[in-house]
Amino acid sequence: MIELKSQADLEKLRVAGRAAAETLKKISESIRQGVSTKELDDIAFACISARGMKPGFLGYRGYPATACVSINEEVVHGIPRANRKLKTGDIVSVDLGVISGGFYGDCAATFPVGAVSANALRLMQVTKECLVKGIEAVRPGNRLGDVSAAIQKHAESNGFSVVRDYVGHGIGRNLHEEPAVTNFGQAGTGVRLEPGMVICIEPMINEGACEVKTLSDGWTVVTKDGKLCAHEEHMVAVTIDGYEILTER
Repeated sequence: MIELKSQADLEKLRVAGRAAAETLKKISESIRQGVSTKELDDIAFACISARGMKPGFLGYRGYPATACVSINEEVVHGIPRANRKLKTGDIVSVDLGVISGGFYGDCAATFPVGAVSANALRLMQVTKECLVKGIEAVRPGNRLGDVSAAIQKHAESNGFSVVRDYVGHGIGRNLHEEPAVTNFGQAGTGVRLEPGMVICIEPMINEGACEVKTLSDGWTVVTKDGKLCAHEEHMVAVTIDGYEILTER
């Protein structure tokens, strides 16, 4: 069942979304050669705690950290570690959540570490464009399939593939709510969008094939072919005349 959010709910979601976005921005300022993924996670925890809020991911289904920090072929759910250091040429995806006033904020982005390859830059740019294309399809009367199809079309027309095993989601009092928001699909199908719906649109776009696998730690998801993945995510509210991005940085 999809819960339509009230204006009071939306205001709380704006606060949570803004906190998540500002935390992600703070982390991005420390992404450089030699920094450990644990140091980035510590920044996330400190930023969220300083606001009197709680990390949305820490302990969620047993996850052991505040942020997911995924490097290169890692798609999502990379566990921060003190001995995992960033290197020039890496691309690093950071995904994090915040709990504020009983509501969740959730966002993600992929950043370069120093100078990266032309193909890595192009993958990151196309992934950002996929997110924009998906968001631009959000308006009352459209269907979720319009969002999904816009993302898939842009990724595949640029020679990349869309991860199918992990998708976006509704969000509110729970981190993951209905509906599932896939990054692939057919326009004109799926749930009809209505004002009050709040969804997380999060394209995960692969340099190579779409297949992924989970490592032995039970969390870290990687591309099966070892090629790069980029990940972008915004929380988006459906409004009377279109959309509102709740995690704008």
